[in-house]
Amino acid sequence: MPSAMLTHAENTQTHALRSVAAVVDLVEEEALTNALPCRQNPADLWFAELPDEVEVAKSLCGPCPVREACLASALERGEPWGVWGGQLLVQGTVVPRKRPRGRPRKQEVAA
Repeated sequence: MPSAMLTHAENTQTHALRSVAAVVDLVEEEALTNALPCRQNPADLWFAELPDEVEVAKSLCGPCPVREACLASALERGEPWGVWGGQLLVQGTVVPRKRPRGRPRKQEVAA
């Protein structure tokens, strides 16, 4: 009977250690998530209207450790717009840069 109790005690300890490990993993994951540029900067930046602000958001994504997964996930979900994984999406497609609002000039302006 003592060996059965030991086995139960070992199982309980193993379960407790797994629970602690799960909590540690969750805390580490949360710390990583909070360290991401999109968590440290205003959300509006990733959906900015001004081209300069969009470029700032794209540059902040550069060193992000989940940049590629972020972009892949956004494309898979068909995100309609915003900066995802360092790329600008417009109507679910990656575009090189955001154009300012309004119509483009028909003729070049003399400098």
